[in-house]
Amino acid sequence: MPTSGPTPGEPPSDPGAFIALDGVRKVFTVRKRTGLLRREKREVRAVDGISFTVEKGEMVGYIGPNGAGKSTTIKMLTGILTPSGGRLRVAGIDPSRERTRLAGRIGVVFGQRTTLWWDLPLRDSYRLTHRMYRIPDDRFRENLARCVDLLDLGELLDVPVRQLSLGQRMRGDIAAALLHDPDVLYLDEPTIGLDVVSKAKVREFLRELNASRGTTVLLTTHDLTDIEQLCSRVMVIDHGRLMYDGELAGLHAAGESERLLVVDLARETAPIEVPGARFVRAEGPRQFLALPSSASAAPVVAAVAAAYPLVDLSVREPDIEAVIAKMYGGTRDAAGESVR
Repeated sequence: MPTSGPTPGEPPSDPGAFIALDGVRKVFTVRKRTGLLRREKREVRAVDGISFTVEKGEMVGYIGPNGAGKSTTIKMLTGILTPSGGRLRVAGIDPSRERTRLAGRIGVVFGQRTTLWWDLPLRDSYRLTHRMYRIPDDRFRENLARCVDLLDLGELLDVPVRQLSLGQRMRGDIAAALLHDPDVLYLDEPTIGLDVVSKAKVREFLRELNASRGTTVLLTTHDLTDIEQLCSRVMVIDHGRLMYDGELAGLHAAGESERLLVVDLARETAPIEVPGARFVRAEGPRQFLALPSSASAAPVVAAVAAAYPLVDLSVREPDIEAVIAKMYGGTRDAAGESVR
C-alpha cells in the first residue's frame, strides 16, 4: 500500500488507479452586494488544479483548514458537483457523467448532514436503503447484522432518527453507507461533535472494515487523532491546491509543529526545565511546555514527574490550521481568508 502520492501539482503517475484526479478544478461564480442596486460578480476557485491518485484499499486522510476545498473535492468524487476542468475517475467511472452507475460503488457520510429519514426508526431507514440499492436479501441481512454488532446499534434500531444523539446518528449513517458493500467510503468529518467513546467505536469499526473488506477510505477531518489512528498517508489541501502528500510524520516535520504539554503541579514553582521540551508559559501552578510533534512525550513526562510535584498532565495535539500556516508562511484571519 503506497504511503505517498504524486508530487503536489504534478499529474497522477498511475491513471489506472482506483481514484485518479488530473488537474481538477472547480470554480464558483459569487455575487456580492456593493451598493443599493449593485452587485459585483467574481469567481472563487474552490479547487484549483488538484492531481492525485489513491490505490484500492488505501486509507487516506484529506485535511486542511475550513474553506480549503475538501468538501468540494468529495462532492466532485461522488458526482454531486461537476468539475470546471481537469479529469476525474473513480473505479474507471466519470462521476458527473455516470452518477447512477457509480452510486453502487461508493458510500458517503457527511458529518453535518444525515442520509437517514428523520421521522423513521433506524431499521426502516435501512430497509429503504435495501430497496434503493436493490441489495440481495441475504447480503443485506449479513451486512446489517455485522454493522449493528460492530457499531453497537442493537438497541437503537427501533428509535426514530430524530431521537438519536449525534454520536448514535453518526454510527447509524456509517452503517447505512456500507450496507451495499461499496468499494470506496468517503467520510467528511465523521467524528465531529462525538464523545470519546463514540469516536473510539467509529475508528475501530473503520480499521476492521479496511482490514477485512479492503474498502478504500478517503477521510476528511479536523481531528488529527482520526488521521493518526487510521491513515498511513495524508494529503493537505489549502486554497484549493494540494500542498502536501505523504506520511503524517513528514507533515509535522515540514510544518515544524509542536505538541503542548499541560502540567498541573501541587504548587507554583519556577518554570519547568527538562530536556526535550521548552517552557511556554505559566498560569499559577499550571505550566505549559512545548515539544516537537515527532518526539515521544514519555521521556519529558518522566523527567517532570521525577523532579516536580506533579498532580496531573495532558497532551494537546497541534492544530491543523497552525501547522499549515507555518508550512506555507501564511496566517488566516477570522473569516478564513489568507493573509500573506
